[in-house]
Amino acid sequence: MATDTGRVVRISGPVVSATDLPHTRLFDVVRVGVEQLLGEVIKIDGDVVVMQVFEDTTGLQVGEPVEATGEPLYAELGPGLLGAILDGTQRPLRDLSADGDLYIARGADPPRLDRDLRWVFSPAVEVGDRVEPGDLLGSVPEGIAVDHRILVPTGVTGVVTAVRPGPATILDPVVDVDGHPVAMMRRWPLRRARPVANRLPLTVPLITGQRVLDLLFPVARGGSAIIPGGFGTGKTVLEQALAKFSTADIVVYVGCGERGNELTEVLEEFPELADPRTGAPLMERTVLIANTSNMPVAAREASIYSGISIAEYYRDQGYDVAMMADSTSRWGEALREVSSRLEEMPAEDGYPAYLATRLAGFYERAGAVQCLGTPERTGSVTIVGAVSPAGGDFSEPITQNSLRLAGCFWALDTALSRQRHFPAVNWLRSFSQYGLDEWFDREIGSDWSTLRRWAAAALQDEGALQEVVSLLGVEALAAEQRITLRIGQALREDLLQQSSFDDLDASCPPQRLLAMLRVIQEANAAMSSALQRGVAITAITSASLLADLGRMRRWPADNVDDSATRLSRRIAEEMSSL
Repeated sequence: MATDTGRVVRISGPVVSATDLPHTRLFDVVRVGVEQLLGEVIKIDGDVVVMQVFEDTTGLQVGEPVEATGEPLYAELGPGLLGAILDGTQRPLRDLSADGDLYIARGADPPRLDRDLRWVFSPAVEVGDRVEPGDLLGSVPEGIAVDHRILVPTGVTGVVTAVRPGPATILDPVVDVDGHPVAMMRRWPLRRARPVANRLPLTVPLITGQRVLDLLFPVARGGSAIIPGGFGTGKTVLEQALAKFSTADIVVYVGCGERGNELTEVLEEFPELADPRTGAPLMERTVLIANTSNMPVAAREASIYSGISIAEYYRDQGYDVAMMADSTSRWGEALREVSSRLEEMPAEDGYPAYLATRLAGFYERAGAVQCLGTPERTGSVTIVGAVSPAGGDFSEPITQNSLRLAGCFWALDTALSRQRHFPAVNWLRSFSQYGLDEWFDREIGSDWSTLRRWAAAALQDEGALQEVVSLLGVEALAAEQRITLRIGQALREDLLQQSSFDDLDASCPPQRLLAMLRVIQEANAAMSSALQRGVAITAITSASLLADLGRMRRWPADNVDDSATRLSRRIAEEMSSL
């Protein structure tokens, strides 16, 4: 309900100023003009209230009314989120396009969640049970992939006095606590992090299915990673691959200011994809937030907060959530645009001085947590943010500030992308701060960490030798160095490179990855042994069976170990026969 009605006194693009709103607070939602455009208070200067408007302000005039709602920008959370396609302020795009119009009508304000759809509520409490915030009240099936858990909302404590199982809408009371009805829908301020019982150490990896990431630069569940790269290096394709194949239970994909054709590809492809975990459509455990570059710039900021609020909601139910933000650079550009309209003193490259603070506030909402309530649950939110530095310049502010905050730095390389090497992650510039070797050694193979260190060192040595080869030719290298060069090539082309168009190779489980790595190391040992026996280096590096290393990605999924053993034996036999 509106608390005040003011009037517009100044319009500067998405930034609008108004007066006669004495009781308005920072980040309160306002309705601007006769078309009721959605806005948010971002500055109060005496009796002048400054707002950013999340819609196109063309045609708005000085003197038009401004209504203050007295509430912050909320997300509506409840059954029906999964499979939804939303805009930056969580409006459902399917509903907005139902009338056949190509553009979103100004001031449109449909319900964020379907009020008429009925869900079958299965209670987990009985009359007389005492409950506190976060306790499990019951659940409803959301597709076949997710059991949507209805929890006691924040601020509610008491004894259950009524339970209503069976079909209900999200607004129907399903449980009464001390006589007060509790429905399935929750409202939560976008800019406020949801509370947790405890934060947990990050000791379990989020398996991505991309060999270069899982082997050399793994990200932890609850961690954060950034993917910086210039135009055409494959940021969006890599984020889409992570959304499809990572071991997250829920995926929240935020297209923040991306080009329309890229988001169109996501919107067309995701509903058709089969979930490799369940066989059901991947959209049944995905939320898409679409905010293209031609949409109002201020809505880009809201899209990031909408995405992280939804991710935290499913985390609190005990799920591992992966949030893909594509891209944080466009979000930063929105901050810069609004800051310039406010006539604030710019910092580096025109970005506002509070850029680092805003980025930190976003990335710190990642984490692995012990959830509030009973039964005991753990959940996580992993943030993967694409960064689009102009000209591929990693020294620009968004990349540098993100680098300080994220635990993984997956640097994309223009030269690799031009060679059609996917993922184009530069193994010499990237890094991971998460110590996950103990988990891999325990769960995948005891030699994982040893082989990982060997592969990283071999790639480092091969990179240094490539500089010599480019100047003097391969004949200038010693025989041992030429083996290093050949093994480095096998690691690059046969192990780290993948094909996103190949069903077998688009995603690689860590067990297959470890088997492939073992074969390459054993090939290295066999080549070194042959050299020690006096075999010519040209015969060693041109052995025909080395070409079979490139066919490892075609191994049948149910016969990886046998295939690896056979190939290792054949390479050893060929080297012995030279």
